[in-house]
Amino acid sequence: MSPSGPDRVILAVAVSSPLKRAFDYLPDRETPDDGWVPGVRVRVPFGQRSVIGVVIDIRDHSDVPPDRLRRIEALIDRSPLPGDWLWLCRFAARYYQHSLGDTLIGAMPSLLRQGRPLEARTRTRWSITDQGRSPGETVTRAPRQAELLAAIAQHPRGLVASAITALGFNRAQLNALRDKGLIDCREESVAAPLNERHATTLAEPTLPLHREQSGVLAELHQDLDRFQVSLLHGVTGSGKTEVYLQLIEAVLDRGRQALVLVPEIGLTPQTLSRFRKRFNAPVIALHSGLNDSERLDSWEAARSGRAAVLIGTRSAVFTPLARPGVIIVDEEHDGSFKQQDSLRYHARDLAIARAQRHGIPIVLGSATPSLESLARARDGHYRHLRLNTRAGNAAPATLSLVDLRGKPQRGGLGPQALAAIREHLEAQRQVLVFVNRRGFAPTLACHQCGWLAECPQCDARMTLHRDPHRLICHHCEQQRGVPDACPECGSADLRPQGAGTERTEEALQEAFSDTRILRIDRDSTRRRDALEQHLNEIRQGEPCLLVGTQMLAKGHHFPHVTLVVVVNADGGLYSADFRALEHSAQLLTQVAGRAGRAQHPGRVLIQTLHPEDPSLRLLVEEGYDALAESLLTERRLAGLPPFRYMALMRGESARMEAVIDLFTRAGETMRTWLAERGLAVHCLGPVPAPMERRQNRYHAQLLLSADRRSALHEAGAWLDDWMSQQSDARRLRYSIDIDPQEMY
Repeated sequence: MSPSGPDRVILAVAVSSPLKRAFDYLPDRETPDDGWVPGVRVRVPFGQRSVIGVVIDIRDHSDVPPDRLRRIEALIDRSPLPGDWLWLCRFAARYYQHSLGDTLIGAMPSLLRQGRPLEARTRTRWSITDQGRSPGETVTRAPRQAELLAAIAQHPRGLVASAITALGFNRAQLNALRDKGLIDCREESVAAPLNERHATTLAEPTLPLHREQSGVLAELHQDLDRFQVSLLHGVTGSGKTEVYLQLIEAVLDRGRQALVLVPEIGLTPQTLSRFRKRFNAPVIALHSGLNDSERLDSWEAARSGRAAVLIGTRSAVFTPLARPGVIIVDEEHDGSFKQQDSLRYHARDLAIARAQRHGIPIVLGSATPSLESLARARDGHYRHLRLNTRAGNAAPATLSLVDLRGKPQRGGLGPQALAAIREHLEAQRQVLVFVNRRGFAPTLACHQCGWLAECPQCDARMTLHRDPHRLICHHCEQQRGVPDACPECGSADLRPQGAGTERTEEALQEAFSDTRILRIDRDSTRRRDALEQHLNEIRQGEPCLLVGTQMLAKGHHFPHVTLVVVVNADGGLYSADFRALEHSAQLLTQVAGRAGRAQHPGRVLIQTLHPEDPSLRLLVEEGYDALAESLLTERRLAGLPPFRYMALMRGESARMEAVIDLFTRAGETMRTWLAERGLAVHCLGPVPAPMERRQNRYHAQLLLSADRRSALHEAGAWLDDWMSQQSDARRLRYSIDIDPQEMY
């Protein structure tokens, strides 16, 4: 297209809006360096507001009359955002049936959404010159300059300006030394400073690999120049991270970058530390714990290619890379990779699509792979790589079921567990007590009339906390004081029911008063760096008791933990969600994997009120792999994922009748349309959500399922379009979740 004038160019701009369309604008006089192309950020008028948008298409005509087209207000970027980033956002919006504008804006760092230039913060680094190493008499009469020169000379890489100021020196002294040719300076990125060139990629030697690791790494090396999905299925403690590191070494040697996704922010510091110690290259992080400026710095360092390795949580999958070489998804089974609001994407699945686009390998690592990944590996779509041996020849921990029926309990712990804890502490070991509930107790009950402390806004009970002493709903965060007497009958006999981390911690303090106890849950780690401080203390190896939620179950290496006690293993056995048993088994296996990772053998006690449950016994006696095979067989017979595809439309309103009435019409219309089209898609519902009322809003859902993904997407797109045309749909909130991971 070669328009004769600027008014012949129509810019299709995507802005943050639930509407799944772009909006046409006329360009301003200023143009990007290479002309108008997709990916350029602009500021545009939108209704009564001024918003940031992204140009997604250049047209020579518009359906809007020329006199009604508005002009963009400002050009923000002289050059477009990366094409692969734009492709990924388009793919995600299309696959997850979400607004492209919302997807594009949400995939940017916050400062880019606000219109900040795509520029990284820089700092000045001062270093000594060859002349400065032999200054002679040039600083004899300037003692402070001589001191500054000596301070800079002690640091081979030089000193940043802030460090020099902290030492008490000023700009005038720096300038004086530079004018004499004794020091020089350079500007560098804050997130990924340019290191001096090293002869090798490694800053420290690699660890020796055992036979299985060597075989796995050799197979992965074969794929460095092509797309291949590999499921690295390794037992806990088998050395998957060392395989990642040595694979990344080969990628960096080729001058390319690596993206490593981890499920939890708590895993990022230890992973970051290990990777930075290994490589002579910038390793950066991207996660929600960074401030806005730090996130933009990391994003730009990856985009520009200055960062060699990017380690991040779910949203890091959208970070552009200049020279992508490999993607690694650690703990690929983890539910944290699924976004549960707005754009409901799965980072693992987007990472696979991205790797295919780049033509690079992707490694999915886990000791407890998702049933989706196992099915794909079993069908030959993924290569299945196994690590069955723990690194260092550590023996797998022994698992035992502990029958709690009729047994006295202290903080949820039975006599057998308390005796085992004492035995391991006396042997100077560490013990991990796993309680997957924070707070003091799951609820408060009246012993006289049976009243339970229920949330006034949700169909849920309020959790009793001791610090602060409050009743808190973990679904809506509603809080209220703990009553002195039962609101129903007036009895003062109010008793906590069940055990949370606080109650178990209190019981352990009474039983083992001389032992250091560390509680690790969301409440105790709110302060920045609190989790890392606790983990550093654990790594010191002193005997202690660790009490925590699933924050402790994932990916941590605790070589001194020899006993794990699971306070209650029954939570996922009888849930309405068909995935609950899979998730529960993964969590139990992961937490059991924290025991016996070094020279001392590990033991795992799993407390239960259902010791004869066949699934629980299969997990304990034959392991996760056997249970996963059993669950896959059940899923195939029942027509459930991964053998069918699902989309879940959720709706919520202040009145249940409003959402049920609309969803009933939607379901009936959907089924009629499916019959007319002959599409093999099942439409079930509507039904109330498992938790019908949350935050005083009522929730219902409509389920679509199909054998073919294409049929499901066609039906989902039609349903979404039908909903957008209903006037009463605007009076409630609804969303379509493709490949839902939770049926709540």
